[in-house]
Amino acid sequence: MKPFAFVFPGQGSQSVGMLDAWGDHAIVSETLKEASDALGEDVAKLIHEGPKEALALTTNTQPVMLVAAVAAYRVWMAETGVAPQAVAGHSLGEYSALVAAGALTLAQAAPLVRLRAQAMQEAVPVGVGAMAAILGMDATKVIAGCAEATAAFGTSGAEVVEAVNFNDSAQTVIAGSKAAVDKACEILKSNGAKRALLLPVSAPFHSSLMKPAAEKLKARLEDIEIATPQIALINNIDVAIEMDADRIRDALYRQAFGPVRWVECVQAIKARGLTTVVECGPGKVLAGMVKRIDAEMTGAALFDPVSLEEVKGLLA
Repeated sequence: MKPFAFVFPGQGSQSVGMLDAWGDHAIVSETLKEASDALGEDVAKLIHEGPKEALALTTNTQPVMLVAAVAAYRVWMAETGVAPQAVAGHSLGEYSALVAAGALTLAQAAPLVRLRAQAMQEAVPVGVGAMAAILGMDATKVIAGCAEATAAFGTSGAEVVEAVNFNDSAQTVIAGSKAAVDKACEILKSNGAKRALLLPVSAPFHSSLMKPAAEKLKARLEDIEIATPQIALINNIDVAIEMDADRIRDALYRQAFGPVRWVECVQAIKARGLTTVVECGPGKVLAGMVKRIDAEMTGAALFDPVSLEEVKGLLA
């Protein structure tokens, strides 16, 4: 096979029945059971039946996206035996990447991401924080607009908005307090942004308002044994490959309240000589971003038996 990288999606690509296409595939069933045992609940039933509202709760979304991505990866490895030359994950997807790289087991990661999700939800009450996607504007201008919006509220620090997801050259996501996000959207649209879309999320992920959640995550990470990754894993917060367990823990801690530097992650994958990037797990969001970040790169998605065969053909 030609060399390739795998990337793993975060929240937003979940859907009821997203694993149904695998049928009763033994590896998918085993993965669901492993996660269910680790979480003490029936994850397969939650994914298969929903309802959609339950799946959209952050405390459920993070574990089910992890499980779905790991299941697809395990099927790939069982059928091909060919590991990617590098992995990365968008936000929550970094935990799927850590499992793929052998740094965490699924039994470790599932409860960890649930704690991460619960801590994030508790850090900022629903309705107090917000996120918005800014389209058609250079990231540097988005950063400047966020600084202007935050400054408009004075120095109390209660109202803040920051650029938190650098998804591609024309899409940057901002997050913070609701009032500050609304103000930033207003400023950015007047400064030339094509669109400013509020996102249907329950917390301002990756903003400094998530620091209390990060502290809870940090405490839990100290008790988790992290193995040396067996595949180069490019992290979100530093766009770096870390092999030391303590440095991996620190990166995961800072990632909770720091930006997802996705454009740079994809560029780092290309810098390693890899131009084919496969999104492993539900959805095709990251595969689309790859092409928008660098037209010379190829993005593909692996999420069911049909797409699995397509990826095999692409890499043959």
